[in-house]
Amino acid sequence: MSPTTPPTHKNRIHPNVPAIDQSDRIVPCNLRQSGPTPVQMLISTRVRKSPFWHLSIEAGAWRATVYNRMYHPRGYVRPEDGGAMAEYDALVNRVTLWNVAVERQIQVKGPDAEAFVNFVITRDATKIQPMRGKYCILCNEKGGILNDPVLLRLAEDEFWFSISDSDLLLWLQGVNLGRRWDVDIAEIDVSPLQVQGPLSEELMTELFGSGVGQLPYYGLMETELAGCPVVVSQTGFTGEKGYEIYVRNATEAAEAVWYAIRGAGASYGLRVIAPAHHRRIAAGILSWGQDMDAETSPFQVNLAYQVPRKKTAEYIGKPELERQRAEIDAGRYPFALKLVGMKLGGHAITDYASDFWLIQNSAGERVGYVTSPWWSPELETNIALGYVPWDLTELGTELKVEVPEAYSEVSGQPVEAVVTEVPFRPSKNPSARERAKAEGRDWAY
Repeated sequence: MSPTTPPTHKNRIHPNVPAIDQSDRIVPCNLRQSGPTPVQMLISTRVRKSPFWHLSIEAGAWRATVYNRMYHPRGYVRPEDGGAMAEYDALVNRVTLWNVAVERQIQVKGPDAEAFVNFVITRDATKIQPMRGKYCILCNEKGGILNDPVLLRLAEDEFWFSISDSDLLLWLQGVNLGRRWDVDIAEIDVSPLQVQGPLSEELMTELFGSGVGQLPYYGLMETELAGCPVVVSQTGFTGEKGYEIYVRNATEAAEAVWYAIRGAGASYGLRVIAPAHHRRIAAGILSWGQDMDAETSPFQVNLAYQVPRKKTAEYIGKPELERQRAEIDAGRYPFALKLVGMKLGGHAITDYASDFWLIQNSAGERVGYVTSPWWSPELETNIALGYVPWDLTELGTELKVEVPEAYSEVSGQPVEAVVTEVPFRPSKNPSARERAKAEGRDWAY
């Protein structure tokens, strides 16, 4: 076949894998094992640059992705210098600074702000006090997860959605198209940074005073840095001790805040790094678009606690989610697959996976796929999140994973895997769900 001859059907490679049951999805997850995509990203005006973009480049960012239609730095340390695992070392042993401006801030403000927010999230917004936040999800009428933001309540009549990778602004404005609620919904000029790691409290105390050490988990405080107004929260994407700094008027204030953090952070060994997906996997923190999407139910991804039984108010998706819960309570599972944690063999996975790797059962049949894999230095094994049939979700279930050749112990052979409890290791900054579990309290619903 000449180089210009289009491939025939028989010559096409890497088809989507039909053996994995995705019958409850309209658009199946892309399971084509096509490997890396070695192309240069085009930087153009169609995709937004955050106020910190040039500062990330100055700090050594050498690769990026697109998140919320913004350029998102995803690597500062070059592979030859240790790559992502060197960044991991800085996170778990010192303190790190992240450019997370891609977490766009959607403000809902007005007399009906609480009622509107309570209608669009599954959790009870009335229980969120001013100057506090919560991790939450928003679902569509079919119970699919549209976004999983951190929700900040700045005042009785003001909420900020710090969003994950889907266009929540348009959804929220669409929900209120008939102006049923007296609120204004808009993206605001606020861009967050994260300061994460065991030395983060010491650094933040130097920057903002002793009050920051008194912040409860998901607590907020209004303050200033380098003369610029910011909101500080004790939150993060790691399971480590950490904070987020929401820079107001970020278009103008980005440089002043960034350099103030880096200047003070130098004595703590601060390193600018990319969002630590290796650490969030160990903590069991999910990534929207990777571990879940608009066709995924919270009951499939260990987010049942986000669907409280005691919330009496109506919200989008409630009838379907209650139907799903009733099915599960009766011992009937309404989904083909469920997300589990796994430990797996093979050589150390030290960078992002470019495909959803396939999972086999003990008989060698392809039954599921990996969404988020990485190497855990503390556990000295690869760990991963992935989807398998419900009857393969019990802890200790043995599986196999078709890893790329670079990670395989035997060429062409899958590696052994076992279903494992999540989180994979305790968090330094445990969530309410982790604390409840440690205390023996039921946090499932």
